[in-house]
Amino acid sequence: MGENEIRLRSGELVEVRSADEIARTLDADGALDGLPFMPEMMEYCGRRFRVLRQALKTCVEVGPGDYPIREFRRNDVVLLEGLRCSGATHGGCQRACMFFWRKAWLRKVAGGQAQARVDEAGSEQLRAKLKTMTTPTRYFCQSTELIRVTKPDRIHPMRILLKCFQDVQSGAVGVMAMSRLILVPICRKIRDKLFGRPRLRGTLTRTPVGTLGLQPGEEVEIRSLAELQMTLDGRGRNRGLVCDIELKKFCGTRDRVRSRLDRMISEATGEMRKVEGTVLLEGNLCLCARATGGCPRLEYCYWREVWLKRVNEAPPSASPPQQSATDQTGHV
Repeated sequence: MGENEIRLRSGELVEVRSADEIARTLDADGALDGLPFMPEMMEYCGRRFRVLRQALKTCVEVGPGDYPIREFRRNDVVLLEGLRCSGATHGGCQRACMFFWRKAWLRKVAGGQAQARVDEAGSEQLRAKLKTMTTPTRYFCQSTELIRVTKPDRIHPMRILLKCFQDVQSGAVGVMAMSRLILVPICRKIRDKLFGRPRLRGTLTRTPVGTLGLQPGEEVEIRSLAELQMTLDGRGRNRGLVCDIELKKFCGTRDRVRSRLDRMISEATGEMRKVEGTVLLEGNLCLCARATGGCPRLEYCYWREVWLKRVNEAPPSASPPQQSATDQTGHV
């Protein structure tokens, strides 16, 4: 069995190959079959981690607000537990994306097998092969290249169900959890077709910023759906960011701030975008509410600070939040 065909189950221990071994798999762009190995991944070479799950499919941003579920051109991508991009060599991007790992970059760890030694010379050779920009304004990373490493064709429903079965078989998702991931999106799609998709819309022409200056570790409470609606325009957006009605499941819950989101690379354009008054919350991941079988990316939801309140702060006044001087619709 070749390296690309190794079978990996969730929870299995793997070792990221040495820098020298990984360098030999990469093309002139520092990628394997179009998927970049990024400089932020180098610190994990020679180290061991648990497999979180296989990435049998993924959402891809192909345009503003358009996130179809697409299949990788090669079924050889996995996620490792806890490994997210720091954005350190990509302009300080703060999206904290999960890394995609080609199986060729990993090896199964056999019982008693010695851990690989770090090769400094190999690390320098690998670093020299990696790139982070394609033009002075366009970044090059796994996120920006997803549209090219996934198949453009719509996944057939029966193939989606096959992938759902494979997720259960590999231990990535339990039977009951997968049942919900299949049935809930199907019911939502039927509802949307019969009655139209429910949307949360506001009435503002200029939407508020409401910056709280939240910092990592602070505890916040997510405001009520009615309070969220007061911050939105007629398209259901706050300065370009959609507030999906499915977020109502989080309303009234408390969470801690993971990090601020002041800058992020656009997946569709590769350009760095400035973000205002937005944070990521620790346990708050993308719902993929209409993706049958879910999505493995585990992207963080983006929360406007105006949608949150510090725990124990004074109750908000009855008046609507202060509006920004200019509307930023179309920008995150």
